[in-house]
Amino acid sequence: MTELTIEQRFEAGFKRYDAGESPDALLPEFIEICRLDPKNAAAWSCVAWLHLLRGKADLALPAAQRSVKIDHRNPQAHVNLALALLGTGGKGVRKHIELVQKVMDFSEEVRQDIFENIEDGLQRKPDWKELAKVKNWLSE
Repeated sequence: MTELTIEQRFEAGFKRYDAGESPDALLPEFIEICRLDPKNAAAWSCVAWLHLLRGKADLALPAAQRSVKIDHRNPQAHVNLALALLGTGGKGVRKHIELVQKVMDFSEEVRQDIFENIEDGLQRKPDWKELAKVKNWLSE
């Protein structure tokens, strides 16, 4: 049996997420991907998102910060960081929201991806107040 590459593991984890697997079940796989490839911004973003879905903003915050540090151009990483900051009472939310708004102004594809992710999050966690706020801000 051949071992999966990090990219294959990431894609398999993402498929499991899309199939509706719980954040608790997926988190160990994405944490392992981050351990194997510590500069994988997408994996850190997934770890942050999974923690946020679990209501663990304090655990999401360092993962979201790391994702943004590795790839500061990823708008979803900035959304995750804004959510983690809102959930922990941190400061600096506005700059992340404004950055995402600017990117969305230039790219309809990014706008669509961000709002699809927001809708996915609200379906999985309908009472997610911070995500509802971010949705409203980004809709302005």
